This record gives sequence, structure tokens and C-alpha cells, in this order.
Amino acid sequence: MTQATVTTGPAARAVGAKKYYGEGDTEVRALDDVDVEFERGKFTAIMGPSGSGKSTLMHCQAGLDTLTGGQVFIGDTDLSALSERDLTLLRRDNVGFVFQAFNLVPTLSALENITLPMDLAGVSPDQAWLDEVIETVGLSDRTSHRPNELSGGQQQRVAVSRALASRPEIIFADEPTGNLDSTTGNEILAFMKQAVDTLGQTIVMVTHDPVAAAYADRIIFLADGKIVDELSDPDVEQVIDHMKQLH
Repeated sequence: MTQATVTTGPAARAVGAKKYYGEGDTEVRALDDVDVEFERGKFTAIMGPSGSGKSTLMHCQAGLDTLTGGQVFIGDTDLSALSERDLTLLRRDNVGFVFQAFNLVPTLSALENITLPMDLAGVSPDQAWLDEVIETVGLSDRTSHRPNELSGGQQQRVAVSRALASRPEIIFADEPTGNLDSTTGNEILAFMKQAVDTLGQTIVMVTHDPVAAAYADRIIFLADGKIVDELSDPDVEQVIDHMKQLH
């Protein structure tokens, strides 16, 4: 599978997405008939109370979990129609991931961690783009260091750079600043926003943190497996007010 060339329409979307656990009296509807689009070149945050379905939505949308019913798309590709192998290739070639746990390989340098997905795919990085990403995240003088020689913030910068390096269709970030102090976390979020605003990246982030969510262009609020509200160009106070109404 080659790099996606689709440039129109949403970067990702869900249509009638359902994810149920259990059955009968014990059935839990983690996603209850969700329709949502994630606009290309935008930074979208997903928020909601614990158990609202926000992580489930992201994992299904990213092809890390399967739906009970409905469809999810990356670009024009229906993930439910793919074989396990094709799904793996699509995730590798078209999707970037940033998790709360940095998921770095301890024996590799920062640079080797950043280029690892491309190395595994047998693809040469675009050197100019790679240099721009590394410089933008402030890692130019740390590329030869291994993870244990880097601070938590620097390790997360490596993880974000790895997600950006292959210029994926979309990046999914699950609580990316959850393990970082607020200053470092804000630096990472500012860089992610810069990647959207100046580098044209598409990012979808799950977070419970109103400060983190306020970096996004748009916030989708979930409750009980349904989208119940959304905000555009939010500020922290608006986010807090909306979250209070959901609890």
C-alpha cells in the first residue's frame, strides 16, 4: 500500500459507529451509533467523562479496534473492508500514533526511533522534511541520544516526531501529555498545533485536560457513547463549562 494521495474530503470519519460489550442486561454501548468527520488539516480533541467512549472512538477510528456495527474510514478507505494484513499496512503507511507511554525502543537512538516505522517499511525518509520536524521539536542536538538519556518531555518529542516523520494522513494522540509536567506538556501541545497550522498535519487527540483541549481547533464531547456537543476555537473556560455540564 502506498502513501494515500487523497486530498479532498475528511481525513477520517465514522458512520453509524457502534461498539457494544456484553449482551442482554449487561450490555454496554461504548459507541452508540456515532457519526463524525475529522477535517483534514485540523486539530480535533475528543473529550468526555470516564467511560464516555472517547478512547473507544479513537481506537476504532484508528483501526486498533473493530466495531460491532457501522463503518470507519481513513480517507476514502473503509477499514472494515480490509484484511488484517492490509489494515496493518494502512496503519503503518497512513496513520501516526502518539500515546501517553512514549513507546520508544530503548536500544535505539532518538533518530533511529523517529525513522523506525519507515525503516520497517523499507522507505527512505524525506530528509528535508525529517530535518524540519527534528528542528521544530528542538531535538537537533539530541538525535544520537538513547531514550534513557532524554527527559520525559524529550522522549515525547521523539514520539511526536516519529508520528510526523512519514507525513501520515492523520495522527491519533491518546492523552499525549498525560505523563508530562504542565510546562513540558504545553510545549508538546504547541508543537502539535504548529504541525497542524504550518505543516498541514491532521491530528485527533483524546484528552481529559481542558488546557490541552484548548489547543485544538475543535472539540467533540462524548457522553454514554454518543456525541453530545462540540466547540470550535475553544478557550479553557469554555471547555471547563462544557465538561461540568456532562458530569
